Amino acid sequence: MPAAHADPSLIDSPQALRRLLVTLGLVVLGNGSMYVLPVVLPAVQAEFGVGRAGASLPYTLMMVCLGLGGLLTGKLADRHGLAPVLWLGALAVLGGFVGAGLSGGILAFGLAHAAMGLLGSAATFAPLLADTALWWNRRRGIAVAVCASGNYVAGAIWPPIVQQGIDTLGWRPTYIALGAVCGAGMFALSWLMRQRPPALPASAATAAGTPPVRTRPFDLAPNQAMVLLCLAGVACCVAMAMPQVHIVAYCTDLGFGAAQGARMLSLMLACGIVSRLVFGLICDRIGGIRTLLLGSALQGVALLLFLPFDGLVPLYVISALFGLFQGGIVPTYAIIVREHFPLQEAGLRVGAVIMATLVGMALGGWLSGWIFDLTGSYRVAFVNGIGWNLLNLFIAGWLYLRVRGGGSGREALASTP
Repeated sequence: MPAAHADPSLIDSPQALRRLLVTLGLVVLGNGSMYVLPVVLPAVQAEFGVGRAGASLPYTLMMVCLGLGGLLTGKLADRHGLAPVLWLGALAVLGGFVGAGLSGGILAFGLAHAAMGLLGSAATFAPLLADTALWWNRRRGIAVAVCASGNYVAGAIWPPIVQQGIDTLGWRPTYIALGAVCGAGMFALSWLMRQRPPALPASAATAAGTPPVRTRPFDLAPNQAMVLLCLAGVACCVAMAMPQVHIVAYCTDLGFGAAQGARMLSLMLACGIVSRLVFGLICDRIGGIRTLLLGSALQGVALLLFLPFDGLVPLYVISALFGLFQGGIVPTYAIIVREHFPLQEAGLRVGAVIMATLVGMALGGWLSGWIFDLTGSYRVAFVNGIGWNLLNLFIAGWLYLRVRGGGSGREALASTP
């Protein structure tokens, strides 16, 4: 039987903070695979004898399954609580890494990552974002940002460790060891997540600091608004995937070596941690849609900088800027959902928009590899990313104008006397 809901008095409490720290650890352990895979991409490509697009396919499978898994694990968490879902996720992470490490071809390697995304990484992303949003009111933006930053903490920690393992042991033993560490760690921490989040009626939620939500988000039908948010999520993450997925291979092609690329990726994602925390604070002040618009514009600037500069030092600088500019974008969608849609729909709608962002990462990772195989260069792939980013910027700008003109949510309410 699922555990009872926590008392509403625990919202914004020290217990909520302790739970947030456990959540951060779970995200770090469960989300490493999406950042480990770019590091092993050159070695996998060489061993299995496939092109850059073929080597990128496991990433695409994993991210698509991660998105679908967010809906599945979110629904399971609503019914059974987080702990059983996290136990299943721990087994999937263990089995996925070990299965990939023992795989004999690119298809088996890809399927192992697909399983890991569907049940492993998915259990420690969208469900935990939705759960965190329900434990906080006054500082919801920064709390969700801390939870989401675990994704980038994983990106900062695991790539250099995995690259060292590849250099000394080979990628297969490194994968198996990583599965054992992450799977066991997730299983241990999951026991601290058995308490279900507080369940507040609408009136109590409003009194506690959550703005009332109108029935027409952005003055649109709810499903229309969700389609636009999901399209924006796909677009921004197609753009985001180009540097994140291919920076190691890009550095290898430029003659700097995979180790430099792994360090560059680690720097990018470490700066993404700072970005998520800063954007969380910004989100608490100006609301979700304005924060999305700001992040989208800055991400576009960083992508443009990759075109004229390809030296080692400039790439380090641009990678750091890219991390600082784009890191806070994805968690902002969870805040937008909480601000513009009914509370009882938060879990499903957060899962849907996070799924869209992951589909965007999957599409962007594969599409960049396909463009490279077609042109022999990443330059056109960067231009492709810039085009997708412009689509995201257009949607975010249009939604902002509707809010500014009296749509719905925090910004509109703030302007009401």
